Amino acid sequence: VQLVESGGGLVQPGGSLRLSCAASGFTFSRLAMSWYRQAPGKERELVATIISAGGSTNYADSMKGRFTISRDNAENMLYLQMNSLRPEDTAVYYCGTRYWGRDYWGQGTQVTVSS
Repeated sequence: VQLVESGGGLVQPGGSLRLSCAASGFTFSRLAMSWYRQAPGKERELVATIISAGGSTNYADSMKGRFTISRDNAENMLYLQMNSLRPEDTAVYYCGTRYWGRDYWGQGTQVTVSS
């Protein structure tokens, strides 16, 4: 299983970013996928999840209405569109999945929201 995130960077408050995650080594279309984040000094938290068929999504309360998770099963890609970003969204963002009872994450991409 390999997960590679990209798209992070520095953005001003109120701005937007789109994160991408390239997946390989497993049948992507069969698994639910998630985005997580970890801010300095804090535990990793779940941001959003999308089921395998892409029709159902769930979000942490603080991300509802601002973030959108999506996937392209033909391209083995996972996305996170983040709008109305806040300084408290600053964190390393990871994509992840559970495969054969084990959790996998990528190396993460840094998102910094600051003026």
